Amino acid sequence: MPETETVFDEIFRLLTPEKLLRDPRATGEGVSIALIDSGVERSVLENKFGDTIHPIEGAVFRADQPTPSPYTGHQSSPHGTTVADIVLTIAPRVKIYSADVFGPTGTCEVETVIKALQYASDVWKCKVVNLSLGVPESKLQQLPKRHQFLKAIEEGYYKDVLIFAAAHNEHPIMRSYPAAFSTPLISVDKGLFEDPTQFAYKLRDTVEFQAHGRGYLGPFAREPATSWATPHLAAIAARLLSLRPEMKPFEIKTLLYWMFEARKMDPKGK
Repeated sequence: MPETETVFDEIFRLLTPEKLLRDPRATGEGVSIALIDSGVERSVLENKFGDTIHPIEGAVFRADQPTPSPYTGHQSSPHGTTVADIVLTIAPRVKIYSADVFGPTGTCEVETVIKALQYASDVWKCKVVNLSLGVPESKLQQLPKRHQFLKAIEEGYYKDVLIFAAAHNEHPIMRSYPAAFSTPLISVDKGLFEDPTQFAYKLRDTVEFQAHGRGYLGPFAREPATSWATPHLAAIAARLLSLRPEMKPFEIKTLLYWMFEARKMDPKGK
């Protein structure tokens, strides 16, 4: 005899990944995302997207300054603008905050990232944080510094902030932080997908997800990288949050995993 159908079977037939993402409300509207990166060239994105996007705000962070400097609409390097372009391509109605942690020096310290994380959650009230950068393990040899970094990630989690972190690009056998912290955040590796809204759950060490690893704007956008994969998945999460903003980080991670499993069973999403 066939197994008795449960209420969940009926729900899952009605609820598919494609229906979720094609919902007209799933644009990222009402969701703020902080890009902790190398800054965003605002005029480039305004020229590309026009007045369809929300005004981009932000700040410039320094390890030796207690408060951030004003954001003037410029990037320290093109990396952050490519990341922002990916987010707006996938979720055009998100509100972007640019947290420039590099500045004119071109380098970034752990303390600067921690300041930006805290500012994004406490001042900007961002629901999503994208970290398309990695701090190598060599910079976290001192246990107090590593503990401070992990504590900042955990604090974000308990404030219902969804943090996406890129796995290490160049040295896959080395640990890269904060992606290696894993549990309080969503770690992302690169892959290539026909549809940029597709992704995969592929647990490898402490890295859980794969997302589309190519960008659309900038000198290195077409080179596959976790830097481009991470904002793809962060933007997909923003689209889901625009449907139900009160979802918690563990609920979003569960939903992303379910969407991947559902697509495996029915690739066409019928």
